Amino acid sequence: MNYRSTTIKSKWVKTSWLLKQPDLRKYVPQTLLFNKKNLILMLSSYSTVYFKPTGGSGGFNIIRITRKEKSYQIQFNTAKSTYSNIDRLYDKLCRFSNKKSFLLQKGIVLARTNKKPFDIRVMVQKTNKGTWVSSAIFTKIGKNDKVATNYNQGGKIGYFHPTMSGAGYNTAAIQHMETRLKKLGVSVGNNFDQHKKGFRELGLDVAMDSKKNPWILEVNTRPQFYPLKNMKNKKDYQRIVSYAKQYGRLK
Repeated sequence: MNYRSTTIKSKWVKTSWLLKQPDLRKYVPQTLLFNKKNLILMLSSYSTVYFKPTGGSGGFNIIRITRKEKSYQIQFNTAKSTYSNIDRLYDKLCRFSNKKSFLLQKGIVLARTNKKPFDIRVMVQKTNKGTWVSSAIFTKIGKNDKVATNYNQGGKIGYFHPTMSGAGYNTAAIQHMETRLKKLGVSVGNNFDQHKKGFRELGLDVAMDSKKNPWILEVNTRPQFYPLKNMKNKKDYQRIVSYAKQYGRLK
C-alpha cells in the first residue's frame, strides 16, 4: 500500500485558504507576498516581520526583520546584520531570495516555557471513515539564539502539559487550550478538504503569544513526527502511527 496524502508546498496557497474562512482568519497573522510595497507596509505596521520561503520547510531560510529606531536589523540563523534604510534592506532580501517566492508574516513574539521560546504542533489525521481527528499535540522548544524552533534548528520536542505549565498555565487553562487546539485542527482539516481532495494528515504550527492567544504560523501537509519516537512516553507517537498506517505511512 502506498503512502497516500495530498501535499501542497506553497505556504501562500495554504494561508489564502485559511484567510477565506472568517472563523479561521482570526488565527492567521497578517501574511503578504514579498515585494517592496508589502515590505514597506508590513514594517510600518509591525516591529517584527518574518521573511520566509513560500515553499520551504524545516525552518530553513527564515529571516527575522526587526524595525529599530533608525535602522532595520535582520537575523538569519544566529547571524545579525543592520541596514540603514528600507532600500538597502529590500536589496539584501532580493539577493537572499534569489528570484524565489517569499512571504512576509507579522512576527508573533513566542511565549516562553522556562525562559525558552516554544510553539505547538497539532497533528491532525483522517480516519478511514473520512473524519478528521486531532491525534496528538506536542511542543517544539527553541534555542534562545535561533530564529526558528524546529527540530532541524536545534530545537527540542516537548510534552504539551509540562511545556504549558512552564509557561505559567494552570491545569484547567492547559485543558481548555488543548480542547481549543484540537477543535482548531479539525476545522483546518475540513477547510483544506473544501479546496483539494486527498488530504489524510496535516500538522499545524501554532504560536502562543504573550497574551495567551494562539496563532497558526503555517500548516504542513507532510508533517514530520519521527522525533517523537525518542521520547520516553511514546503514547503520542504510537497514536499517530496507528492512524498513519491506515493511509500507508509507516514513519
